[in-house]
Amino acid sequence: MKRFFHLIVLAAFALMARGQAPAVGAPAGPSLEYVLQLKVTLGEAFTVGDTPHGRRTVIPITGGTFEGPRLKGTILPGGADYQMANTAMNRTEIEAIYCIRTDDGVNIHIRNRGIIATSAGADGRPGFYFRCAPQFEAPADSPYAWLNNALFLCQPDFSPGFQGIVLNVWKVN
Repeated sequence: MKRFFHLIVLAAFALMARGQAPAVGAPAGPSLEYVLQLKVTLGEAFTVGDTPHGRRTVIPITGGTFEGPRLKGTILPGGADYQMANTAMNRTEIEAIYCIRTDDGVNIHIRNRGIIATSAGADGRPGFYFRCAPQFEAPADSPYAWLNNALFLCQPDFSPGFQGIVLNVWKVN
């Protein structure tokens, strides 16, 4: 049986090496579980200017709130959203680093990396892509330790009348 398994693996590698994949149906994708919505308030943006890597912009995070089925609390001031724009590519890389505090007093660190990109769609209309992947760092002995052992995705939502950005976050299952 072990020899048969090795032959199957070798055959699959041989097909991939020739640029062909074994004929199989597409596997089912992961499911998403809604985790929380962050309402982040922002300070005045400033720029470092054009650097060798692109145009660096910093947007201070001044506070806000968050709420979801398993956690609720406030966004602590002092973090920032660091953006690196490449105008030739119509692309901005973002990295927001900040902390939140749950209503029961637990501090959680967040590093949220993502991409904002614009391009012309197939119909000629401009396309807009803005997605991020937050990574949570919660105390291992807290009720929020589950945040440490999963991947998350977030999508922005722009709420009229709110001075900041709204981020909806899902856990990838």
